[in-house]
Amino acid sequence: MLTLLKIQKLALVEDLVWEVGEGLVGVTGETGAGKSIIVGAVKLILGERADRNLIRTGASSCTVEATFRLGNAAEVNAYLEAHGFEPCEDGELLLKRVIGAGGTNKQFINCSSATLQILKELGNLLVDLHGPHDHQSLLSTDRQLAMLDAFAGAESACEAYRSAYRAWKDAQGELDELRNAERASEQELDLLRFQVNEIEAADLQPGEQDALEQRYRLASNSSRLLESCGQILDRLTGESGDILGRLQEVQRAVRELTSLDASVSSITQGFDTAQMELEELEKGIRAYASGLQLDPTELAALERRVDTLETLKRKYGNSVEEITAFGEKAAAKLLKIESRGDELERLEAQSASARAAVDLAAAELTQKRRRGAPRLAKEIAGHLGDLGFARALFEVATTPGEGPGPRGAESVEFLFSPNPGEPAKPLRIIASSGEMSRVMLAIKSALAEQDSIPLMIFDEIDANVGGEVAHSVGRKMASLGTRHQVVSITHLPQVAAVADCHYVVRKEFQGDKTVSLLDKVEGEGRIAEIARMLGGGGEPELALAGTMLAGRVSP
Repeated sequence: MLTLLKIQKLALVEDLVWEVGEGLVGVTGETGAGKSIIVGAVKLILGERADRNLIRTGASSCTVEATFRLGNAAEVNAYLEAHGFEPCEDGELLLKRVIGAGGTNKQFINCSSATLQILKELGNLLVDLHGPHDHQSLLSTDRQLAMLDAFAGAESACEAYRSAYRAWKDAQGELDELRNAERASEQELDLLRFQVNEIEAADLQPGEQDALEQRYRLASNSSRLLESCGQILDRLTGESGDILGRLQEVQRAVRELTSLDASVSSITQGFDTAQMELEELEKGIRAYASGLQLDPTELAALERRVDTLETLKRKYGNSVEEITAFGEKAAAKLLKIESRGDELERLEAQSASARAAVDLAAAELTQKRRRGAPRLAKEIAGHLGDLGFARALFEVATTPGEGPGPRGAESVEFLFSPNPGEPAKPLRIIASSGEMSRVMLAIKSALAEQDSIPLMIFDEIDANVGGEVAHSVGRKMASLGTRHQVVSITHLPQVAAVADCHYVVRKEFQGDKTVSLLDKVEGEGRIAEIARMLGGGGEPELALAGTMLAGRVSP
């Protein structure tokens, strides 16, 4: 249930803290006092798009907070965990919405930031709000089907059917894909075969590309590399320089010098190291040059390999790995098409088996719906009779479909005739706004046991209703209040009188500002408010109001 609603800087509300009661909660007040602000605040918490004009004049933002106490938190916690939020371990859920005048909006779930869509989806699990124009859900045949399934206790049969239907559609999708592939032209098959053969013939190796490119660069520049090596060797040992030969002469002179004067060794000690390094350089260059002696045949082979790899990259991918993956995919597709006879037979059998499972699940679901439909119609018709439609006709019609669909093998339509002698027609095309309010209340009353949403809010759905019908509306709401928390914003004294707790919205002028306030009324204050709703504050109205509150007697 909703235990606390806090509103700050919203329209005429400066700062309101509402500790909401249990059962049927009546909210009344004169026209223009600000009752709609409460509904607007709840809609903001439920994720409705915000209008910056709602922010109180002079304020930079408005805030709405709602605290819910969850009797059974399993469904809400499952949703929270699925979307990355901590579950409500203490059974309390806090929702908060901040609307900024600059267009910055923030929303929070248990103090964690959330998206507007998450807030809206979570709100759908907590609150069922109905106003004079909020009956579209009742007009949806999908929603009507869900109501019938809930009333008929067909939820498990629905889930079994949906599971079987998904399996059948998956199997049928594979079968259709193969059948389409079976119609592939010979040209397409030839292309697949060519692609597979071309990639397989290349015999690509992982990591080949880098090594091949490096080897090819060396081979392509081998002439220049060999020329450079020759120049170095010529300078070291050839006729142009013979540096190493001259160093040997220097070496003999150095040894003679050090033999005559040992102190010179400190000067000449680096000579041997330099000579050894130059000799190592000469050996290394010779070895390197010998490796560059490429056979023209080998160079031509490298060029062909590079050309092959570049051609495959242009066609199938930017790397050896991508080309290989393309080839594997094409080979699998080719194998599937070429061996489609056996595969087609297997998939046909699989699809037929899945369809049989769908038909079996559909038959069980259909049976539950056909049994539940007349019982639901009778239950709703009974409640409609209490609400002024004593001779109205209400039917829950099931129509077989052409085949299995996502929601079963039939469609459902609520049919209604408010006037005797007129045939029942789809509810979506004949019911007026006033009739829809009562029809909705009748349906909610019939489904009270099955409805899992804890809070229902009725926003002036009792407009254009009076007399005994108004009293019946009050009784229905009070009955719903024994199973749910029900907030009714009403102009009917008959509804306000049967509420478990009663709040009055009033407008007050504070200095140069107008504010809306919410007060709980009890005792004499409640009698006075009921009297006002009856048309005045005189003795007759006060007496009648007292009688209504004491004995729930309709005026």
